[in-house]
Amino acid sequence: MTRVLAFLLAAAAVVLCSAMPARASDPTPRTPIRHFITLMQENHTFDNYFGTYPGVDGIPKDTCVPLGRKPKPCFRPFHVGENAIAQRDLDHSQMTYRLQYNGGRMDGFIRALGLRNQDGRLALGYRDDRDIPYYWNLADQYVLYDRFFSSAGAGSFLNHIYWAAASPGDGYDRVPPNGFGNLKTIFDRLEAKGISWKFYVQNYEPKLNRRTINRFPGNRASQVIWVPLLNFDRYLDNPKIMRHIVNLDQYFVDLQTGHLPAVSYIAPSGPSEHPPSSLTSGQAFVRSLINALMRSRDWKDSAFLLSYDDWGGFYDHVKPPQVDAYGYGFRVPSLLVSPYARRGFVDSTTLDFTSILRFIEDNWSLRPLTQRDAKAKSIAGGFDFSRPPREAEFVSARRGVAEQARPKRNLIYLFYLGAVALPAGIMVWAAAASRRRRASEAGERA
Repeated sequence: MTRVLAFLLAAAAVVLCSAMPARASDPTPRTPIRHFITLMQENHTFDNYFGTYPGVDGIPKDTCVPLGRKPKPCFRPFHVGENAIAQRDLDHSQMTYRLQYNGGRMDGFIRALGLRNQDGRLALGYRDDRDIPYYWNLADQYVLYDRFFSSAGAGSFLNHIYWAAASPGDGYDRVPPNGFGNLKTIFDRLEAKGISWKFYVQNYEPKLNRRTINRFPGNRASQVIWVPLLNFDRYLDNPKIMRHIVNLDQYFVDLQTGHLPAVSYIAPSGPSEHPPSSLTSGQAFVRSLINALMRSRDWKDSAFLLSYDDWGGFYDHVKPPQVDAYGYGFRVPSLLVSPYARRGFVDSTTLDFTSILRFIEDNWSLRPLTQRDAKAKSIAGGFDFSRPPREAEFVSARRGVAEQARPKRNLIYLFYLGAVALPAGIMVWAAAASRRRRASEAGERA
């Protein structure tokens, strides 16, 4: 029995090793962060999620937004709670942004939506720790940015292009009919320096891109908006590049097997928090990604940046700086989770999506893509590299309930080993049974 067990373990080790080739060596980064992950969720402002969080530049107490062109009558922010009427998808087009911004007066939020035949008062609804307890718990433990702006006063597409290319592309907030030509992205820079990267896409459909978008229903077509690479013909025609775009399931496999790349982009699908989708499922989705990272051996030198692609039509009281004709847009929620993240820190540095690119570029010594990321401040202010990395501790999904359990990596890898060993064990058992049967048959013939 002992010999059989030893053989099983040895066979499992062989199978496991063959399934886990050595990770390609990446150039040494300038900071302890060897794995950077960025996730873009959907359609909320900072005030909509964290406007009442203690210690931030939140909703002023005397806020009352005009219903029309005149200061009175006006409407005050309110807690959304379980009010289903207030959980609608508000218009968030470039024109609505301009009307809500109103030349910097920040008083057109209600009127602009009224012009779209929507109840503009819904823009004043906000969430708090009763609705998004996990995110408020993350803010308590890690870093919350309260001056993180969307890159463009527009919707999802334009901001996702900024997220990847520090550029508005052709300047239109829609999938380009002819694709993008030679526009450089952060992935070009990474490829040129031999730095590993992947774009993980939830429910990825490999056949869906800008060329085929009309063949898929509306909800599925959002993949082309949220994954900017699918709008570049030079990527679509390059199998080597397209192998970097994978289903989100691969993220969990890569964490288990030690193959998480240096830079990871993640695009959601259903649990994106795009109104009226469930905030509960959105938090559970994000928590699954972060918990998997905490369980992995890569936690000790990783950083996870959660942000939201645009304001979704909701109110925010801070006037965004206007750095060019496209942005900034209104503030969006952004959180940094890392063993090197400052604990319970509110970072008020003026940032946008190109600040994510700036960190990647600074960390791996890459050239800026445009003037936007060259001039942007980095998200690096959220780190404290003077201290040793923190041990991973799960963050509770409930407010006021501590969850300090540390991930049991050995147990997880034991289960993984067992899953890999099972087929090998079956093969060994079958071979032994076959030998016994042949020996018995030989004995009977004798």
